[in-house]
Amino acid sequence: MNIESTLPSIERSTALLERCEAVIPARTQTLAKGPGQYVRGVSPVFAQRGKGAHLWDVDGNRYLDYTMAVGPLVLGYGHDAVNDAIRAQLADGITFSLMHPLEVEVAEQIQSMVPGIEMVRYSKTGCDVTTAAVRLARAYTGRSTVLCCGYHGWHDWYIGTTDRSLGIPQAVKDLTYTFTYNDIESVRQSIDSDTAAIILEPMVVDEPHETFLHELRELCTQHGIVLIFDEMWTGFRIARGGAQERFGVQADLVCYSKAIANGMPLSVLAGKADIMRLLDKDVFFFTTFGGEALSLAAAKATMHVIATESVLATIEQRGDHLRDQIQSLIADIGIDWLSIKGLGSRTMLAIARPLDEALLVKSFIHQELLRHGILWNGFHNLSLAHTENDIADTLEAYDDVLPRLFDLVSAGRLAEHIKGVPMEPVFRRTGNFNTKPRQGATA
Repeated sequence: MNIESTLPSIERSTALLERCEAVIPARTQTLAKGPGQYVRGVSPVFAQRGKGAHLWDVDGNRYLDYTMAVGPLVLGYGHDAVNDAIRAQLADGITFSLMHPLEVEVAEQIQSMVPGIEMVRYSKTGCDVTTAAVRLARAYTGRSTVLCCGYHGWHDWYIGTTDRSLGIPQAVKDLTYTFTYNDIESVRQSIDSDTAAIILEPMVVDEPHETFLHELRELCTQHGIVLIFDEMWTGFRIARGGAQERFGVQADLVCYSKAIANGMPLSVLAGKADIMRLLDKDVFFFTTFGGEALSLAAAKATMHVIATESVLATIEQRGDHLRDQIQSLIADIGIDWLSIKGLGSRTMLAIARPLDEALLVKSFIHQELLRHGILWNGFHNLSLAHTENDIADTLEAYDDVLPRLFDLVSAGRLAEHIKGVPMEPVFRRTGNFNTKPRQGATA
């Protein structure tokens, strides 16, 4: 691997960012892609193109990409089968005045791949379908309150639980509560007779304890609560049937996006027919672009590749090797405040330091990996396009970066080695969003 001693030149990115700030509030459409999630003044800001596991910025720099569009690119940039499907559909059209056969074909395909799926609906973004699932749960149960765990999008019912809730009425905030992942007692203490739904990411980076999801399923059944899995990350990535298949637990409703269409905008709400049937007449959930055919064609092609090739096994094997070797390197150096978590397809460096220092650590790793031609902002989102040679190059880069990181932290000199503006937190407060159990809770 050719290791550059200098950081990439980003003159055009910088000029575009100055123009961007004049016309786009928050500067980005996707927070995880925005300049605040990278080291400003050092990192590229605007992408030009991607192919395989690599991204080129507008200044012509080429990077081995581990962000991968924040997760959707399970097959990699510009996968031939997906691109061919999009081109073929484009020749016929994108959206129409009537429904398109792909709406049926993709629904049947999802049904065949995912355990327990009886009916399917489409939209464009993940929060569209998590919100639709919550509305369905409330309609089905006749109850109002929701318990959640994880990140579920920008809509009022969820974002009101965070510190970026300005504009959300207090009455809306009072209907959503959070619980602690892998802590079934925090759920038991929070449910009551008005709990309509429990929605969670079945796995983020920590795996569920052996019985946690099963106990959650049993608790929901016992109390007549709709169990919703938000599988934006786990769907079509940790198993063909997602978390339901991987962990052997069936939710009532499941929400997908990201990997299902390898980068095309599509989200899916799926689940049990007796709940989904409320969408026939009683619950309103419709959108002009829900049946947009290019995304459905991409989803059909993506799922076909996943179903017929050893995509997920290959990704996990390579990702497991990357994770295990990084953890071994961390242990050899003796960095007791750094670890790597997750299944091979998606791993994260966990930094056990106060927030400000953790952001400096993350910023330094990001900055120094750029010198190695690697684009990283916390996660290793593996795709089929990441080769064994890419993994070897990445490990070589970490072998250079981590010892220097340890020495600088030990010497108290890390901040002076950050060449730009350090990364920002997504939320000003990064934990303890959990509300206390409601008064009068019964389980």
